Amino acid sequence: MSMCNLSSSLGSINSFRLVSFHHPAIPRIATPLFFSLFPKVVSSMSYHKELAAAKKAASLAARLCQKVQKALLQSDVQSKSDKSPVTVADYGSQAVVGFILQRELPSESFSLVAEEDSGDLRKDGARETLTRITELVNDTLTSDGTCSISQVSEEDVLTAIDSGKSEGGSNGRHWVLDPIDGTKGFLRGDQYATALALLDEGKVVLGVLACPNLPLASIGGQDHHSSHNQVGCLFSAKIGEGTYMQPLDGSAPIKVHVSAIENPEEASFFESFEAAHSMHDLSSSIAKKLGVKAPPVRIDSQAKYGALSRGDGAIYLRFPHKGYREKIWDHAAGCIVVTEAGGEVSDAAGNPLDFSKGRYLDLETGIIVTNKKLMPSLLKAVQECLDEKPSSM
Repeated sequence: MSMCNLSSSLGSINSFRLVSFHHPAIPRIATPLFFSLFPKVVSSMSYHKELAAAKKAASLAARLCQKVQKALLQSDVQSKSDKSPVTVADYGSQAVVGFILQRELPSESFSLVAEEDSGDLRKDGARETLTRITELVNDTLTSDGTCSISQVSEEDVLTAIDSGKSEGGSNGRHWVLDPIDGTKGFLRGDQYATALALLDEGKVVLGVLACPNLPLASIGGQDHHSSHNQVGCLFSAKIGEGTYMQPLDGSAPIKVHVSAIENPEEASFFESFEAAHSMHDLSSSIAKKLGVKAPPVRIDSQAKYGALSRGDGAIYLRFPHKGYREKIWDHAAGCIVVTEAGGEVSDAAGNPLDFSKGRYLDLETGIIVTNKKLMPSLLKAVQECLDEKPSSM
């Protein structure tokens, strides 16, 4: 039997019987037969149902966010400076993900590390907002023909939001969620993402990025505001199996890979849209040292990771201002989407990102993302620029 046939016939495997091997001349030992013969197959196959649940949860959450953003953009100019729409979408997205994951994976202990909790929604004066969120969650859940969740109450929604209070860590499994990554982009009508990942013993083993406004066609060197392309991408990655992209409408996925560019002068790079999120001057210095000729492509959210995973650009630089601590939900899904597409993600010192320490990433200075061929020269340029500008860090 081929490995592919073996994989499809066994499906999702969670446990194996210990098989004893015995020969008169050899002491009796107990060995997990399948693990010893096919450990890599098992490590990948064991997350099949989790990835399916994650894709469904992120897609439905994105559907809710799209509905809110559409209403926001159709409203008058003054209301666009009001952050209440993104608040509704943030909470609603987190609730939908919580409901779907727990329904699709009922036999597993559930731990979710997420950005929101229900504290503000339980305060006096928040009832109208909570009612709106609950209506949106119910509309979203019932819009999916395969979802058997009945009408949920306001208390159900609050409980689902509070399922995200886990601290994560290096033991067991923990889902990691940013319900709306790129809130400023959301409010402007630009890029944002619902980012969902799964940690297993501190390692990211799968990730999904739902990017409702990202064109299916490349944005490398193009105007990312273009309306000529079909928009709405779902990126998914599982450890050992690569990264795939498909339209949010559910069409068939295609495998994607990072750019194969070797010459830094030919590379283009992504950085955060908001200068408050990353030091653009430092990124500019690094690009200049590398000889990069193309101007930066600035977009919000982990949509940058998705775009880079399919080769739209070759480099992503993020250097937050001093004192800022990166949260794991801002990078977990994007990290595996890029690495499974053949890329590398590290801090400014070349260390891999460690998601096992709780809700925050403890890292050196910033985050750099590129392909394996460009990483050595990029790291060198980063270190040289940091050495030249110590006072700015």
